[in-house]
Amino acid sequence: MELQVMTRNLDLPENIREYAVKRMEKLKRYLPTINEGKLEFFYENTRAPKQRFVVQITIDSNGTLIRAQGRDKDIRSAFDDTMDALASRIERYKGKLYDKGRGISLARQGTAIQGEETERRGEVVKNKHFVIKPMSEDEAISQMDLLGHKFFLYLDADTNNLNLLYQRDDGNYGLIEPQIN
Repeated sequence: MELQVMTRNLDLPENIREYAVKRMEKLKRYLPTINEGKLEFFYENTRAPKQRFVVQITIDSNGTLIRAQGRDKDIRSAFDDTMDALASRIERYKGKLYDKGRGISLARQGTAIQGEETERRGEVVKNKHFVIKPMSEDEAISQMDLLGHKFFLYLDADTNNLNLLYQRDDGNYGLIEPQIN
């Protein structure tokens, strides 16, 4: 597994880095299809001391992204909390694959899309580029849940159109299907 370790607003002690890399390597036991991982440690000066150290882990398992984030008063506890959350998301992901019998999707050909800048009052402070792959609506819901996002942009495998899936306040999902004139 190719692993990137990044820090922001803190100097990561070497023993914590080694501990984190060692624990991340053990994830291959649970999900052998992990290609790469991104581990981010950062410090935020918050009012609550128990929220100051933040750890975010993102793994890529054959195009499926799984992300978890944890906060705590010390960096090691924040990492352990994040690993626990990630392990439960991996188990949920594996359970969904097993229960639905999907296995690996046949439509794994990804096409890259790039975000376009639009005019608004605020300033664009972050620009993301990602590979998008054709998937069904159920796969998109699973992916959105695994990432912990409130919305998810995907390419519908049936229609070959971009769709936007979002989670409503009542817990249900909404789907926006744009039409091009």
